[in-house]
This record gives sequence, C-alpha cells and structure tokens, in this order.
Amino acid sequence: MTGDRGKQSSSAADDRVGRVTELWRYPVKSMLGQRHDTLAIEERGVVGDRLYAVRDGDGKFGSGKNTRRFRRIDGLFGFRARYEDGVPVITLPDGREVRGDDDGVHQHLQRALNRSDVSLSRERSVSHFDQAPLHVVTDASLAWLAAALPGTDIDARRLRPNLVVATGCAPGPVEDAWVGRTARIGAEVIVNFTHGTERCVMVNNAQDDLTQDHRVLKAIADANDLKLGVYATVLQSGSISLADPLHFL
Repeated sequence: MTGDRGKQSSSAADDRVGRVTELWRYPVKSMLGQRHDTLAIEERGVVGDRLYAVRDGDGKFGSGKNTRRFRRIDGLFGFRARYEDGVPVITLPDGREVRGDDDGVHQHLQRALNRSDVSLSRERSVSHFDQAPLHVVTDASLAWLAAALPGTDIDARRLRPNLVVATGCAPGPVEDAWVGRTARIGAEVIVNFTHGTERCVMVNNAQDDLTQDHRVLKAIADANDLKLGVYATVLQSGSISLADPLHFL
C-alpha cells in the first residue's frame, strides 16, 4: 500500500503544471481591469468579467478589432473599471468616477470618447467574450516575449489574461501544448483548454506605465502565428486564489 501511495503522489506531482500568480477581472470589455487575490468562477467564466461593454449605434461592442460583433473603438484603455456592490464603477481618463447605474453614464462615455452613439451595455444574449470564457497565460510566454523585444515593457497586462500561471519552464509559448487537455485549478475549478489565443493590436497599446510599442504584435505574429496564451472553458465552478496549483487531470 505504501508503494502504491508513493506512485500516486509521484504521478500527481508530475502532472502539476504550475501555480497561479495573478488573477484579473475586467468588468467592462476593453477597459483596464483590476487584480484580485481570489476570483469566483462559473460556467460563463470569472463572475462579472466583461459583463459590461461599450456599445455603439450599430449594436457592436467596443474592442480593439472590427468583427461581426465588435467595433474598434480607440481610447478604451484610458478607462478603468471595478465593481462596487455589484455595480461597475468606471474611472474616466480625467480621473473622475462614474457608476454604471448613474443616469449620466452614457453621456460621460460619449464626451470622453468623442462619440455620440456609444452607451454602457450589460451582456444579454450576445456574448462579450472574444472566443471563450477564460484566458490564461504563463510566465514562460511572458519571458519569451520579453526576450524577443529587449527594451520593451512586457508584463501580463498587455495580454489581458484572467490567470497568469508560473510554470518554471524555459521561455516559450508552452500553453500551445495544453490545447485539448483538462486541468484542475485549486481545489474546485476544472477547465478544458480549447485553443490558442489569437492576439490583436491591443497588445501594442499604452496603458498605465506601459508604453505604446507596435513591435509587440509583429513579434507574436512572426514567431507564433499571432497566438500567445490559451483559452479555456469551465467544466466545474468554484473559486481560484493566488498560489493555487494547476495540474492536468
């Protein structure tokens, strides 16, 4: 029996991929978000993540690209969003704050973006997510990107993940090998990694202390076919906290 337990423990250790080092939630799509120590996870993804979006007059949601659902709206990185008692609170580029339930929130957005057709919209039947509920990147991917672009400010904020996982692997897009696998994160959450994350121009954008750099997207395109990070669906809900282990099932 002792030998069997030893084999099981060794197998569990071998399957451990890493641990969670950052947790992010973005209450309003394409605005800056907020770091957390713990996040609740449901089938839709992080509870409250990208639950709101800036919608234009054609019903498209503000993003860094133009697609059937999304409209590129420049300037959204100048805004930051957080929750207060379940209501999004938006910090405008000039530092003022406006609550999502304020009657004047739409006018504040219109003035700040210099567009008369935008409003704050809560998700209904059309998803605000690009392709999947959860977005994960690793320290290995970030280290690879930093090495490819010496002198450029690289950290997870450029990639806007929900989770950053420290793997201890050599620099490289190690998440590519996770596609198709199932993992447990912490004690409760189970996810399935579905496909690599295709990047857009937003990785170049300035935000907070990160400078604008048009080389970032090109580096990812040249080295890894525009992909860095991995998307996942949620198979079992629960909570994830900093330092939680991630291991394959």
